[in-house]
Amino acid sequence: MKKLILVASLTMTALAGCAVTPNSANVYSSRQAQGEQTVRMGVVESVREVSIDKGSSGVGQLAGGAVGAVAAGSSIGGGNGSIVAGILGAVAGGLVGQNVEANMVNRRGLEITVRLDSGSLTAITQDADEMFRAGERVRLLSSGRTARVTH
Repeated sequence: MKKLILVASLTMTALAGCAVTPNSANVYSSRQAQGEQTVRMGVVESVREVSIDKGSSGVGQLAGGAVGAVAAGSSIGGGNGSIVAGILGAVAGGLVGQNVEANMVNRRGLEITVRLDSGSLTAITQDADEMFRAGERVRLLSSGRTARVTH
């Protein structure tokens, strides 16, 4: 039982390390604060829902497999039965852990296409934490590789 608690706590710590940085127009990192940005004005042409995938690190699958192996292997008999249960538990736990990690790293996003006052079109993808509608006047803030659409 102590093994199971130890593996579970290590798993939760590992999954907490999978936290993803936001792609929100409302969140700035500390290195972005007080940085100058170029501001362009435009009108929203279209908005499309997308999924922002931060990619899988494999931590969820490994952690889930470890928990499944210890939980199943230690709770079912001894000898070969325990080994088989541990293997099956590892596979099932790995699948569950992979799914948990995928749900943690995939977020709703918006692809916002804007017609700038200059007449050119540009599209920016960001978290769906602020809603936009076609015809709305918006600001595009950009600095280096980062660009945001805001009201």
